[in-house]
Amino acid sequence: MPAQSVYFTGPCEVEVRETAVPDPGPDELKVAATVSAISSGTELLLYRGEMNPEITADETLETLSGSFSYPFPYGYAVVGTVTAIGADVDPAWHGETVLAFHPHASEFVVGVDEVSVVPADVPPAVAAFLPNVETAVNLVLDGEPRIGERAIVFGQGVVGLLTTALLAETPLSSLVTVDRYEKRRQLSTAFGADQSLDPTEADPVAAVHERLGVPDRPESLSGRTEREQLPRRADLTYELSGNPAALDAAVDATGYGGRVVVGSWYGTKTAELSLDGRFHRSRIRLISSQVSTIAPARRGRWTVPRRLATAWRRLEDVETGRLVTHRVPVADASEAYELLDERPDETVQVLLTY
Repeated sequence: MPAQSVYFTGPCEVEVRETAVPDPGPDELKVAATVSAISSGTELLLYRGEMNPEITADETLETLSGSFSYPFPYGYAVVGTVTAIGADVDPAWHGETVLAFHPHASEFVVGVDEVSVVPADVPPAVAAFLPNVETAVNLVLDGEPRIGERAIVFGQGVVGLLTTALLAETPLSSLVTVDRYEKRRQLSTAFGADQSLDPTEADPVAAVHERLGVPDRPESLSGRTEREQLPRRADLTYELSGNPAALDAAVDATGYGGRVVVGSWYGTKTAELSLDGRFHRSRIRLISSQVSTIAPARRGRWTVPRRLATAWRRLEDVETGRLVTHRVPVADASEAYELLDERPDETVQVLLTY
């Protein structure tokens, strides 16, 4: 029986195609999917045609080694059951529930080293969040939040909300988030943000001032230099909105010696930054964070398996069920992407079901 596989076939065009599924090779598994999670950040770029077609999807994963040249499959969070195994695979794998970093498909063959066993007490719909939790773990590692710091997170999509949940466990003095959509702001405070702002109505910098209780021109500090005064901006800022304009706002919200972690992937969109005198004099650091690699400074102690194991543990502490707004049968995948693209105020995590 052929599988149902999701293909991006052109800008704002998605097809569900029937594809043949081979028997597993010696070191492979055949998996029947139960659920898969759509990454609204990366996959909306693909859906809208805003990704360079010559870029490799993910050089670290065999299943995503192709390019973004239409037509192509994509996805990296499929949970299912092992239905057949290769000749060299331990028979204990048969019947296991696994998570695969594989494009959306109802059935597929994958290498045994390319899946993670889902713990018995973790439902498939929860396990599908693991890749995004791993991304959030990577973002927190790269930001290195420290005790007493003030943090701002721009963007409260799934990755932004998961990052907020992890940051809320650290000893920050304040955690402010920014997002256009009310549903996501409500989830943000439920996940641990002290305050979540609508960028069209509030200034994040002013919110940091308010949290600190520091007046604009405290008389006791009037004779001090800017660096000697109490900090009035964030120490640590994340840009996770996917909107290039938000990066400029993130830099503006960051204080002297602060760090801006850029986790958004903008695709073909460009970010225009005002790198004025305050940026240079403030010695702000821009940090690139991407989950496909471990930061060089941590490679002596951190490995991908260690980070993945950390993500499994953190997944147990996050109420991912609150993030699921829609479940869509895979046959109607095109409707799922239309929903994410046209009604972002209603959607957070959309799951494809099989």
